[in-house]
Amino acid sequence: MERNPVGKLLLFGATGDLAKRMLLPSLYGLHADGLLPEGLTITGSARGDLTDEQFREATHKALDEFLPADRKDEAALSTFLDRLFFQPVDLSDASTYQALADKIGDVSGGLAIYLSTAPSLFEPAVKGLQSVGLAGETVRIALEKPLGYDLESSREINDTVSAVFPEDRIFRIDHYLGKETVQNILALRFGNSMFEPVWNARGIDNVQITIAETVGLEDRAGYYEGAGALRDMVANHMLQLVALIAMEPPALYDGTAIRDEKAKVFRSLRRIAPEEVQQLTVTGQYEEGAVGGKVVKGYDEELGYDSDVETFVAIKAHVDNWRWQGVPFYLRTGKRMAKRRSEIAIQFKPVPHSMFSGRGGLLQPNTLIIRLQPEEYIQLLVMTKEPGLDRDGLKLREVPLNLSLDAQFAGKRRRIAYERLLLDLIEGDQTLFVRRDEVEAQWKWIDAIRAGWAANQTKPKHYAAGTWGPAGAIALTERDNVTWQDD
Repeated sequence: MERNPVGKLLLFGATGDLAKRMLLPSLYGLHADGLLPEGLTITGSARGDLTDEQFREATHKALDEFLPADRKDEAALSTFLDRLFFQPVDLSDASTYQALADKIGDVSGGLAIYLSTAPSLFEPAVKGLQSVGLAGETVRIALEKPLGYDLESSREINDTVSAVFPEDRIFRIDHYLGKETVQNILALRFGNSMFEPVWNARGIDNVQITIAETVGLEDRAGYYEGAGALRDMVANHMLQLVALIAMEPPALYDGTAIRDEKAKVFRSLRRIAPEEVQQLTVTGQYEEGAVGGKVVKGYDEELGYDSDVETFVAIKAHVDNWRWQGVPFYLRTGKRMAKRRSEIAIQFKPVPHSMFSGRGGLLQPNTLIIRLQPEEYIQLLVMTKEPGLDRDGLKLREVPLNLSLDAQFAGKRRRIAYERLLLDLIEGDQTLFVRRDEVEAQWKWIDAIRAGWAANQTKPKHYAAGTWGPAGAIALTERDNVTWQDD
């Protein structure tokens, strides 16, 4: 793909938590490795009235706190801070944009804007930028989630932004797509001849995707109470993982080809009807329990009042096309669960005939496990014979073939997702960003589930913090003689 790097970066929300923890450390990492364009300036913006020097001091403090010790280099820090400038803007006040345009100056060399702000401010932001000449052909914009809370609000946001910026200059962020292991799904599937022939309904029995968190509300109570687990995790991260697992082989590794195939998957997701939602979905909310040996409060207690918002959801989904007909995709995500884990488990179908059963040998179907966090590895569970003379019968055992990315690439620094996404934004590569038709197809599927919950007056079942969710999640798979991959 042809790279088209910009000369300037504008970072809204530059004093917020995401900027301090992720964005500024990521930009520093790219700078320290010589990956940022020479002369690129980074202008931070927020409501706080800071000088350039005060912003540099605040950034230095954030980097001291959030950078790993081995990445701190005073010389690199000094030259990185020289790139930084600050201009206060109240996104809801149109009169504050001209000073921002004056500060940024000429954008003929390209400007990338990172909008990390509440969706309610997207409309005044893009209109304000347009009014002062910061939305022309040399300007591209990145939007941090959430992009709405249903199809209607998502369309409103997309309409607002697309009225000023065309689709080829809009970069919608889902940070999961920047994870190294997520991109490895494509290399695993389409770079190895052994998998693609069986990567379909003839070879695969079921797919399980789990994103489990041990944390509770933390400081996200205001957002989470309006979102819940379905909107927060399933509507973006989990469905993007479904698309990468289920998509047809793209002709090229580029933004158009890959996103075309992902969009087809979202359009093929079987809509869950209201009369099916009780059998195909499970919702839960954590109550008091123990996580990591420590007693923690329940969701309502943390919140301070009773709520019916789900902190856990499990779904049995189907992709209705030739490749996946009849293969269930089990999705599960929740807070305050037994372990922190993000993984995909592909369970293959059993061999058609076991020649070992007459000698006591028991076979298990092969399973491919793609672990995204906290460790990063790919593991294939295969059957082997235990050593011995077999006088009392043949003993077979499941053994893992491991590819630990941490071990195999020990000499290479692992980059956090935002480093890759920020660099792609600066260089103009949309491959790992989400297109409008993807977002809206995802919301159609999510909205049908929420409509089913409303029609059935579904309320989340309680589960103890530190467990794998309500009992109904186990029943969801056990009805199909499938067990969640919890080891």
